[in-house]
Parts: sequence; C-alpha cells; structure tokens
Amino acid sequence: MEFLEPAFMQRSLLAAVLVGITAPAVGIYLVQRRQALMGDGIGHVAMTGVGLGFLLNSSPVWMATLVAVAGAVLMELIRAYGKTRGDLALALLFYGGMAGGVMLMSIADGSNANLLSYLFGSLSTVSDADVTAIALLAAFVVLVTVGLRRQLFAVSQDEEFARVTGLPVRALNLLIAVTAAVTVTVAMRVVGLLLVSALMVVPVAAAQQLSKSFRTTFVLAVVIGVGVTLSGTITTYYQDVPPGATIVLLAIGVFIALTVLATPLARRRARAAEAASAECDMAVPGTRPPTDDITV
Repeated sequence: MEFLEPAFMQRSLLAAVLVGITAPAVGIYLVQRRQALMGDGIGHVAMTGVGLGFLLNSSPVWMATLVAVAGAVLMELIRAYGKTRGDLALALLFYGGMAGGVMLMSIADGSNANLLSYLFGSLSTVSDADVTAIALLAAFVVLVTVGLRRQLFAVSQDEEFARVTGLPVRALNLLIAVTAAVTVTVAMRVVGLLLVSALMVVPVAAAQQLSKSFRTTFVLAVVIGVGVTLSGTITTYYQDVPPGATIVLLAIGVFIALTVLATPLARRRARAAEAASAECDMAVPGTRPPTDDITV
C-alpha cells in the first residue's frame, strides 16, 4: 500500500489511531456530564502553551499539555465555585488563551503555517518526538478512562449519589478535567485544537444511536473514532485536504448514517417495550418488566 511507504504517514497513522482511541474515551464522560464543549475551551487555552513552546524553544506538545492541564483545573474550579460569574470567567479564560497563543507565536517569529498546523492539524509536521509524546499521553488517558470507568461514570451520572456512596467527587471531577486536557494535546497534531472537541463528542453521539448501555457505547465510540481518524488521514494523503476537517466531516457523516439506520430500529424497540409493558400490566397490575441495563 502506497500510503504506508512515507515515514511521515507511518507517524501520522500511529498518531491517528491513538487520537481515535483517546478522544471518544474521554468524550463519553463529557457528554454524560453535559460538557460537550469543554474540549473546545481547553483547545483555546492550550494555544497559549503552543506559543510558549515556540517562544522558549521547547516542545510545543509538552508545553501545551502543562498549560491545558492548568487551564482545565481552573475551568473545573470555576464550574464548581464560580456561580453567577462563572460563564464570564470561562469566556475570559477561553478567549485569553487563544489570543495569548497567537501573540506568543508572533513574538517567537512563528510562521502562519506553524499556527495553522496546530489549529487545524497537519500530517507532514508530525515528528518522532511528537509521536513519543502522544503515545505517552494516550497511555495515561486510556489507563484513567478504562481503569476508573465505574467511578468516572458514577460521578458523571449523579454527583450527589456518588458523594453519598463515598466516592471522592471533587478529585474525580478534577481527574476528568485533566484527562480531557491531555486528550486535547494528544489530538492537536492530527485534528487541530479548534476541531478536537468534535472528535470527542461526535463518535459518542453516533454510538448512542445504536446502543444505550455504557460499555457498548464506549466500545462503539472508540471503533468509530479509530475508523474516521484512519480514513481521514488516508484521504488527506491522496486528496491533499486538511486532515482535521476531513476527520470531523467523516465523523459527522457516520453520525447521520447511523441516525438514519437506527430510527426504524428504535421504533421497533419502542413497540416491543409497549407490548411487553401491556402484557406485564395484564399479568400483575402496576408492575413493569425489570431492566439491568446501565444507560449513558
């Protein structure tokens, strides 16, 4: 296969697989918490880290990770304690992060091409050092999202219930924010900072069209994420189109297709549930069939 021969494509495909795994793995918790746009805000803040990396002549990926983590922790604290002024504080943080990044790159004599590669992704600029950083960060994300899935699901579903059961809710909330920040920096070389939030959310939304259980939705979202990132990366090689935009549009296309396919299936399930409910009411009035499914 021709696209596997160039070294930059080998690096890009490996990065794409890691992004396809990590973005939906974190996104399922953000969707459950109704924080679907959190990744977008973190992406704005991470831009300051990229600018600092160029200014200090250090790795933009690692510097963006540090700044994004700090920004994500601040965002979570504002969400928890900001009350009426929270939205204004978050807006200042988001826009200030983006403006700061552009300004720092300008001071560091960074070119527009470098800026655009971080905003919208670029395959040819993914280096060996970037792949190493992405792999290490992706390993952290997978360990957290899979190893602590029960605790993270509980706190995402109902914070009060999780607190009553003895879970460290504040620590878990901060961990979700930090993991989302790390995921943004994992994805920025392939998808771009401005589009990474879509890859966190759209595969999860697509998977929910076929499944309502948490475990199945998680697996399907990751499969969709890997599929669209690989397909988008290969398409970019042959068609010379922006990788981030291609990947996101493919993800949206999958969402639309699954929505169309799932509509008649949902209707059949609804009719079957009504029939089962009617039979149960006839047998024992006032009862409903039990369910052990954990929904997202």
